[in-house]
Amino acid sequence: MFKPVTMVRISVVVLEKDARTVLRQVGQAGVIQLTRTAAGPETAPLAPREHGGDTGRLERLSERLRNLRQALELRARLGESLELAEMSLEAAEKTFSLIEDQARAPIKRHGQLMARAAELSVINEQVSDYRGLGIPLDRPDESSFLHFVTGSLPAENVAKLQAGENVALLPLPERNGRQLLVAITTRQNRAALEHELQQAGFQPAALPVATGATTQTLTEQNEYELAQITLELQQVNAALQRLAEESAPALDQIERFLDVEKRLGEAEQCFPRTEKAVLLSGWMPGDTASMWEQRLREITHGRCVITTAISERADEEQTPVLLRHSWFVRPFELLVSAYGLPNYRELEPTLFVAPSYLLMFGMMFGDVGDGFILAAGGLLALWRSRTNQWRAAGLLLLFGGLSSLVFGVVYGSYFGIPALKKFALWHDPLEGDPGRFLYTAVEIGIVMISLGVILNVLNRFWRGDGIGGCLDKFGLAGILFYWGMLALILNHAALQSHGFVKAALILFFAVPVVAWMLKEPVESLRGRHAGHPAKPGQGLVALLLESLVEAFEGVMAYFSNTISFVRLAAYSMSHAALLMATFMVAADLRHFSPGGGLLSIGVIIMGNVLALVLEGIICSVQALRLEYCEFFGKFFSGTGRPFKPFRLFGGSEAAAR
Repeated sequence: MFKPVTMVRISVVVLEKDARTVLRQVGQAGVIQLTRTAAGPETAPLAPREHGGDTGRLERLSERLRNLRQALELRARLGESLELAEMSLEAAEKTFSLIEDQARAPIKRHGQLMARAAELSVINEQVSDYRGLGIPLDRPDESSFLHFVTGSLPAENVAKLQAGENVALLPLPERNGRQLLVAITTRQNRAALEHELQQAGFQPAALPVATGATTQTLTEQNEYELAQITLELQQVNAALQRLAEESAPALDQIERFLDVEKRLGEAEQCFPRTEKAVLLSGWMPGDTASMWEQRLREITHGRCVITTAISERADEEQTPVLLRHSWFVRPFELLVSAYGLPNYRELEPTLFVAPSYLLMFGMMFGDVGDGFILAAGGLLALWRSRTNQWRAAGLLLLFGGLSSLVFGVVYGSYFGIPALKKFALWHDPLEGDPGRFLYTAVEIGIVMISLGVILNVLNRFWRGDGIGGCLDKFGLAGILFYWGMLALILNHAALQSHGFVKAALILFFAVPVVAWMLKEPVESLRGRHAGHPAKPGQGLVALLLESLVEAFEGVMAYFSNTISFVRLAAYSMSHAALLMATFMVAADLRHFSPGGGLLSIGVIIMGNVLALVLEGIICSVQALRLEYCEFFGKFFSGTGRPFKPFRLFGGSEAAAR
């Protein structure tokens, strides 16, 4: 409950002929995280076999399959529900080649038609401005005596153009400030015309060359051909669609087979071997180990040797971490995982995060109306969710909304409506004694910080770090300092009247600070006594100076972390103040006419929307910040490695739960 799932290291020696069968079974179940084991005298003498030839064939077939899917516009369907049919690589290649042969001709024809359609569209674009004109499109040297020039020039230069004799100008509609123009002259006058046009800023527009055709006839021919291409494309697309529908199941099976073969091939490269046997190893949840020992013996018909071992302290950094909680706590794993997973030998904080996060969020964002909207949004997300992530997000919204709703009843806040405040179980955060509210926020902080330090002490002793558990700034010395200084502040007058202030300062301040300063030197001396050389620059004086700085940081951390929880009261007051200001502005607008009533309603709606969105985001982030910085920072490293079981079909760790 408060620790990651117990993990065991499992090692299985199987005959090489059984290795792939075993991998298939554990890959379908997704219960073992495989680990790479080096060949050697303590494991197995030979490195894994190379599968270069098969790997190349798999890659080539995968590439061909991707290309065919793209051509057929066929999306892969590799969900968990797709069953894996028995198939060999040769059978997969043969089946795919048959489908590929059927698709080759229509795919090729489709490409040809699309290329021709694009070519015709480009030509039509070139002659579109001259549609309806009989401009000949022969080569310039093939025209008998006339010379045609097409293009554009600045519109203001048209009137200034001195074309000369034997020139006919045909202006066309303007485009982007330029006058389209067709100029006709004799072949003898060609050079003079082009010179005048160049002086006027003329930009020629090349027309396509088509012997015996004009712009009008070429346009008509192209449109007719495009219509024929469109009809043929419809027929080709229909044929490709039929082929896609017929071949989709076979292609899905082939792709699933290829994906599985790649995963199996990658897994096989993790295990050393002998001439006849293979050593498989990995991590498995402890509560499934005995069942899988029996299962593996059944799979191999007893032809295996299995050893399991509980994770040792030396394996702490390598042991993967799996969290397992009930459905209503599991969404809060997202908040913990966003910071990091616990180390395998750390206390797991999800069960502390769930109530504390909801308490802090509801305290800052207490409103019945806003809470109802959040809860409704969470229920909608749960109803429409298709993935675990969406379900977790929906539950977080639902629980956050319910917390906000409960605190809204306490505050008497129903969308901030003043007339409903009289139904409060307590009162609005801005009313009564705000100082008492601030003290309550600080008291919550004291509880959270104290819990974090206690968890750190438990972590330290559990991991065998007695020095850190006693002398660390968040160890027993830290508890003595924090609780002692709180007692000194709260009971200063009584202690002073009995003359115990100096003794209390020595016990609750001087002793913990000296303990913090001694931590690094004591650990260094212990390391040297155990034979570990000191690190460069880690002499006794340097360690004392470093410890002095850390002691100062510890004092400031306790003070600043405690004060940081004042934000719980501050943001709850700001939320109430925003709603109060909304209704004050709405009351002033109500006296305006005409439309004052509608304006005031609009302001109330906008104010509540702003509070819901802006304040909701701010409060959720601030509650998370208090968890991460003020709570997690005391005991939680977040350096754990997630449990990633070997799976043939992808997916999450649901089966491992």
